[in-house]
Amino acid sequence: MKTNIKTTITILFSIVISGAVYSQNINWKSLKKEDKHILNINSGLEYGLVFGAGYGYQLNTKLPAVLNLEFSVPSGKDLTDDLKTKIGGKVRLYEIKNIQFSVNIHGVFRRYENSLVTINNFGSDLSGIIGYYRSRWFIAGEIGFDKAIVTNLKHSQFYREVYPEVQDGWYGPPTGGNFYYGLQTGFSFSQHDINLKAGKIITQDFKTGPTLPFFVQIGYNIKF
Repeated sequence: MKTNIKTTITILFSIVISGAVYSQNINWKSLKKEDKHILNINSGLEYGLVFGAGYGYQLNTKLPAVLNLEFSVPSGKDLTDDLKTKIGGKVRLYEIKNIQFSVNIHGVFRRYENSLVTINNFGSDLSGIIGYYRSRWFIAGEIGFDKAIVTNLKHSQFYREVYPEVQDGWYGPPTGGNFYYGLQTGFSFSQHDINLKAGKIITQDFKTGPTLPFFVQIGYNIKF
């Protein structure tokens, strides 16, 4: 009984946490101080086709920093069954000529639902990006870690008929995490950015990976 529940949690968690990689990419070299607002739309492949949107607000600080809110859903009939939101910020810490280093820090909320269970998860996402930036283009590498801190499970009546002793409630902290790494590049013109990122995902034990262990994302920003 306990083994079955643990296996179910592990499989479902690997699905619900997989949608953490998508985020708004910024060409710091093309971002002007007067560009206070950044709107973003994106789409990509990660366990399926995913669509996302985001909003960023550039702060008036010594180090360039953007507060942002991001939202994404997988394609499907019931879009509200599965979703992910991220809220946090991006800060450029160092600049040596055209070489720049920045960090992304976000709190994450995810929801996943199927015929067995509804999962709500709160976690965090931290990544570092280093690359070569010009006003018209950039190329950079990123490495990050997405950690699920607490997860709530609410099982369906169908699941309860098979395992009547199953218990709903909160699990954690923590309940798991994924490392991810990859490359990103982009082209900037006027107030617009078009960017592309691709990479790989691996679980925190460095032994296993999701069914589709890579991700690809294309995005578009407009700044004003």
